[in-house]
Amino acid sequence: MAQGPIRYLRAVRRKLGQTLFELSLIQGDPFFRLQRRIGLIPHQGLGLIRRALFFALLAWLPIAVWAVLKGRAMPGGVGEPLLQHYGIHFRFLVAVPLLIFVEGMAHRVTTQLIPYFLTSGLVRDEQRGQFRKVLEGIVRLRNSSHPWVVIVAWVALGPSPASEHELIWTTEGEPASLRLGFGSWWLAYMARPIFVALLVAWLWRLVLAFLLLKLIAALNLALVPTHPDRAGGLGFLEKLPSAFSLFAFAVSAVLAARLAQEVVYHGGHVVSLKAVALVFLIIVVVLCLAPLLVFIPKLEGAKRRAVLEYGALIGEHGRLVHRRWIQREPVDESPLLDAPELGPVADTLSLYEAVTKMRTAPLGKTAITAIALPAGIPLLALFAIVVPIKDMLLKILSSLA
Repeated sequence: MAQGPIRYLRAVRRKLGQTLFELSLIQGDPFFRLQRRIGLIPHQGLGLIRRALFFALLAWLPIAVWAVLKGRAMPGGVGEPLLQHYGIHFRFLVAVPLLIFVEGMAHRVTTQLIPYFLTSGLVRDEQRGQFRKVLEGIVRLRNSSHPWVVIVAWVALGPSPASEHELIWTTEGEPASLRLGFGSWWLAYMARPIFVALLVAWLWRLVLAFLLLKLIAALNLALVPTHPDRAGGLGFLEKLPSAFSLFAFAVSAVLAARLAQEVVYHGGHVVSLKAVALVFLIIVVVLCLAPLLVFIPKLEGAKRRAVLEYGALIGEHGRLVHRRWIQREPVDESPLLDAPELGPVADTLSLYEAVTKMRTAPLGKTAITAIALPAGIPLLALFAIVVPIKDMLLKILSSLA
């Protein structure tokens, strides 16, 4: 019994090719190839742990050692020692490793989900060639060096390498001639570019995911309006945002740490940061869920047509039932009444109800929570500085009750 699906899956794999069938947003891009060439990524696997440690320590350890040697790490040496700069520590010891680890999640999720467009029958047999061209186009774009040239240019020529506030622990008490010492230089021109490059790289990968699904949505997909996932058969895509959960947590942790420093050491008030936190949360959620929103026109059109088509079908079925059992009129043999797929009236009503409840986007609690929760946790910790977590949770629960 199990040989049929296995043979089918193998046949599809042979048709598309293993590399294209299991499309990854990570493997094959210039940054990936460079890391493999210098030995950071092994020939098999992604080398996540070694790379996370390497980039985190490369960014953070030199400035930490310099700060200790210069007496700028702990309170007492300077007014704002390195220890008080939460943003620096979270950026390099938390965010940088997470921006590496999220590659593993994204690779696993995309290589599992993209083939399902074929194995589920969403891509019609006559459109497999077009589907393959879509994947080939995304692979070429992923492997292209041009976007990475832009990323490098952004890092090198973008905004100021580091703000004066971030550098104050490296410059405080130094004569003007020594203001750009080792600590300042490493933070501004080595550590921060590592973080920015990883961050912008993930923004580019979100663009790739958006383009991939937009091109797939342009195909004549075989959507099923009565599918139990209430998304025409696209409900499996709700798992896609989980690929970006660590990305959402990483950027939120950096922001929360930076704001926490303002509150703890500079007299900032948490209440005044509510708007910033809310706007940030909305932007991150929309950014990470945007690839799924490309299916809205497709699902809206499918639902609109299905409501009319199934409404006509159920109406005709109901009229025949009414004539036969209420008006007691003779009804010739009707394929509609005898169709086992439709069944009794109760089943036909459930079909129509399924169509009317069809969602116009493959979004649900799973997808939204996969981004909103990790992005919200660091911000929740920020507000816990003033409002205890217990009181905050009780307030949330009381408002939901």
